[in-house]
Amino acid sequence: MDDKDKNILQILREDSSLTTREIAKKTLIPITTVHKRIKKLKEKGIIKGYTIELDNEKVGKNFCAYIIVTSAIEKLRELSMNQYDLIKKIKNLEEVESADIVVGNGDIVVKARVKDVKEYDNFLLNKLHKIKGITNTNTLTVIHEG
Repeated sequence: MDDKDKNILQILREDSSLTTREIAKKTLIPITTVHKRIKKLKEKGIIKGYTIELDNEKVGKNFCAYIIVTSAIEKLRELSMNQYDLIKKIKNLEEVESADIVVGNGDIVVKARVKDVKEYDNFLLNKLHKIKGITNTNTLTVIHEG
């Protein structure tokens, strides 16, 4: 990956909806070259997909929290599961924006987004805590997103 690829990636990070022509104008690289480079970046798995950034207030998801999830390895083994299986179950919940395996004071950090505290309470008690293998959670409520 060279500086031209890095430049293309930076432009796509800022606005992935740009056309090849628009990227070519911004980078001063010929359109066909931009197209080939993007195709190659996809083939190599450097570009895994394109996403959108939502205005969470407008879609009614104002409440954001990070949840530190603790699991018991012994309990997971009894269920013929591991942390990778557990994280897949967590990521399947519609309220979950991301979930990552970590080390430290917990096993998994979950970012959840819902309408309000009442909806969060329902998510936590009736969905997340119902997943077998989770032994404890600790919530960090977001008061300002940067």
